[in-house]
Amino acid sequence: MSTTGRESIEAGRAVLEAAASSASAEQLTECGDQLLGVTRFLVDQPRLRRALSDPAREADDREGLIRGLVAGQVGETAAAVVASLVRGRWGSPSELVGGTEQLAVKALLLAAAKDGSLANVEDELFRFGQLVDGDAELASVLGASGTDPKGRAELVERLLEGKAEPVTVKLASAACFGIGGRSFHASLAYLVEAAAAAHDETVAYVTVARPLDEAGERQLAAKLTLVYGRPVALKVTVDPAIVGGIRVQVGSELWDGTVSRRLDEARQALAGR
Repeated sequence: MSTTGRESIEAGRAVLEAAASSASAEQLTECGDQLLGVTRFLVDQPRLRRALSDPAREADDREGLIRGLVAGQVGETAAAVVASLVRGRWGSPSELVGGTEQLAVKALLLAAAKDGSLANVEDELFRFGQLVDGDAELASVLGASGTDPKGRAELVERLLEGKAEPVTVKLASAACFGIGGRSFHASLAYLVEAAAAAHDETVAYVTVARPLDEAGERQLAAKLTLVYGRPVALKVTVDPAIVGGIRVQVGSELWDGTVSRRLDEARQALAGR
C-alpha cells in the first residue's frame, strides 16, 4: 500500500478509536458490520470507488458524495469513518476498498475487546479453521472462490450462530468474501493474527504428534515469549503424521523439529548416493 494510503487509513482509525471510547460493544459491532457492507458496495461499484479516490476531485466533493450515498443506511460512526477515508489520498481505488475493510475488522475487534470476548474470538476463529480443514467437503465449499460469497457467508452464519461469539460469526462470514483479496483459509489466519495483535500477542502455530498438556503449553509459550519479546498465543494442531517432535511457525519464521522432516532428509540423502 502507498504511503498516502497508509496515512489515510490512520486518519480513519483515529476517527474510529475516538468514537469507540464512548461506544458500547453492540454499537461497535454494528459499525463494523456497516463498514463491511460499505466495503462490499465499493467492490461492486468500480466507477464510484474511482470517483471517491480521485485526487483531482476536492475532498469536500468526495465526502459529500459518500455521505449522500450512505445517509440513512449506516450509523453516525460508520459514516464519519467512511467520510474520513474518502477525504484522504490513495494510491489506487482498490486501496480505498482495502482501507474500509481494515477498519471494519478493527471496529469488530474493538467491540470484542469492549465486551471482554477478544480471546474467545481469536480462539474460535482458529478452531473454526481447524474444523473446516478437517472436513474435505466443507473446505471445498467454503474455499470455492468461483461461487457466490454471499451464499458461503450464510452457510458460515448457520454453522456458527449460537455456538460462537457474535463478532466471531461476523468475521468468519467476512472471510468468505476474502479479506484483502486473500483466500478463505488465509483470511481466517489473518483474522486470528489480527485478534491476537489487538491484545498485544503474537500467534505461534504449533504442530505436534500428540496433544500437549497444560504444563507443556505453558512452558512452550514462556520460551517463545522470551524469544520474541512479547506474549505468544499458541495455536496447536495435532497431526500424527509428523510421528514425533514439534513444528512451530511464527509469521514467516519456521522451526521444524519433527521426526517426519528428519526421515524425509534421511531418504533424500540415501537417494542421492
